[in-house]
Amino acid sequence: MFTLNVAVVILNYNGVDFLKQFLPTVIKYSGNAQIIIADNNSSDESIEFLKQNFLEVQIVANDANYGYAKGYNEALKKVNADVFVLLNSDVEVTENWLAPIIQEFEADKLLGAAQPKLIDFKNRNEFEYAGASGGFIDNYGYPFCRGRLFNTLEKDIGQYNESREIFWATGACLFVRATRFWAIGGFDDNYFAHMEEIDLCWRLKNTGNKIKVIPQSVVYHIGGGTLNKLSRKKTFLNFRNNLSTLTKNHPSNLLFSKILFRLILDGVAAFKFLFDGQPKHFFAVIDAHFSYYYHLPGTLAKRKRMKQISNFNFSTSNIYKGNIVTEYFLRKKTTFNLLDKGYKIK
Repeated sequence: MFTLNVAVVILNYNGVDFLKQFLPTVIKYSGNAQIIIADNNSSDESIEFLKQNFLEVQIVANDANYGYAKGYNEALKKVNADVFVLLNSDVEVTENWLAPIIQEFEADKLLGAAQPKLIDFKNRNEFEYAGASGGFIDNYGYPFCRGRLFNTLEKDIGQYNESREIFWATGACLFVRATRFWAIGGFDDNYFAHMEEIDLCWRLKNTGNKIKVIPQSVVYHIGGGTLNKLSRKKTFLNFRNNLSTLTKNHPSNLLFSKILFRLILDGVAAFKFLFDGQPKHFFAVIDAHFSYYYHLPGTLAKRKRMKQISNFNFSTSNIYKGNIVTEYFLRKKTTFNLLDKGYKIK
């Protein structure tokens, strides 16, 4: 029994098959937490299925498919809880998944967000791409995980089982303190999906909150349930939203030079897509840059507004001080532990 009011909120869009597969386990192992389905105007039989089979589950219906960011923002306005648990519909939870993390929220008042350990649903001895055992970024804003660098996934042999502060917590299973979530304005609606959790966590850090991974809690994630890895839109969102996140949250010192360097590296990545016979991803990167430029005045306005929040201070703690692109591709450091030996992440 928790002293905090916990709401497990599952965002759903045409995911009735995932609901059939995973919702019973969520209900079974979530104790006295509220279970809420936030539906993004699904056109399949999701709502009918829930009403016929799970009367104990609350349904919050959005009037359009707003994606992850705005979809959760709209739904959470109607949820009363101390801790929101934002759970992807393609996640299998385990018996003790809530308690270790909620207990940490109860003990540490500065904890703003947290995640469990994510294991691949299909390869259960391997970390899962979306969050592994905690998220980080490098000096230029490239994200990676403790247990996953680029597309290299480590085997889980207990090497990352200690709880620790991280830079960002996965959106696939994101625990966030409700008051802190709303204090910084929730997710950025403009993101739609991808990188919104990194942006949120950086804003939480910039306002004095901790982000942690608690690997005593374990969940299994399928991944790619919303936009698969071959999606042009996913490439567009990843590149655009990453630049926006860096612009909004990085200290002014060296920001311009880092953005310029990132634009150059993005160009290199775009031509690699082209040479690899993936022209749609080449154009997705180009479109991402133009979208970034178009939204830049609004992005800078958001940065300015954030600086007006109490306790605001640009945070660079737990940022990897090196360049992960160089370390991974040139120096062949393909595991988190090898990175951590070169530039201690703290």
